This record gives sequence, C-alpha cells and structure tokens, in this order.
Amino acid sequence: MNITHASFVTLPVTDQDRALRFYRDVLGFEVAADLRMPQGRWLQVAPRGAQTVFTLSGPGMGDFEPGTARGIMLVTTDVDADCARLAGAGTEVQGPDAYPWGRMASFRDPDGNGLMLLTEARHQPHQEEGPR
Repeated sequence: MNITHASFVTLPVTDQDRALRFYRDVLGFEVAADLRMPQGRWLQVAPRGAQTVFTLSGPGMGDFEPGTARGIMLVTTDVDADCARLAGAGTEVQGPDAYPWGRMASFRDPDGNGLMLLTEARHQPHQEEGPR
C-alpha cells in the first residue's frame, strides 16, 4: 500500500452558501474549489495548508444525507479560544474537557454534522507540579 493521505472528506449539507459562511467565516477555512458542475456545485474548503479538504456536498452531488457526518476531529493549538469563538458565533459547544490525550470539545455545523476540536496534550502548556 502506498497511500499518503486522504484527499477529501464529504460533509453533506442542505445549503452550500450557509455552510460556506460557517466554514469560512466562523472556522476560518479557505475555499479550495468552487466550481459549477453538471450535477451541481463542487465546493471545497480547508484549513490553511491542509492536505485534506472538506467537500460541502449539496443537493445533486451524491446520495448523502445532510447532518450525518460524525467524528471529524480538527486539531487546534488553542481549543479554549476556538470554543469561545464558536460560542460567540452562536454555535453550541460541548466542552472543552481534559483527557489524557489533550483537551477536546465537540460541536455541530449548521446542518448537524458532528465535529470535534482537539488541542493535543503535547501542545498544551506544561503545568508546574507542586512539591513532592
């Protein structure tokens, strides 16, 4: 096997313009592609510099059910700040909570697709330990 990375993840949405506003304006993603195709609009977004993009798949672009994507983990350097930004934009956020692997929170996009934010433990500021 010679697989190097995932090309894209499909996020089924009902309204591509609304989804674009959320992923671009709230999450800060960049538009990777926005093309008109015979079947519909091919719209992709991604965090700056990412190899894997997210296809915001609207009506006519496959047999996908909006709101069914789950478990998509987005890694961030500051989960707390990102959760505050999401909440400020009106997005309901669960967490963040501490786990052995880092601090994690979850939220849904406007269509109900489930995403998570993670600041990995190795990227968290070290807390000084008290005397032993």
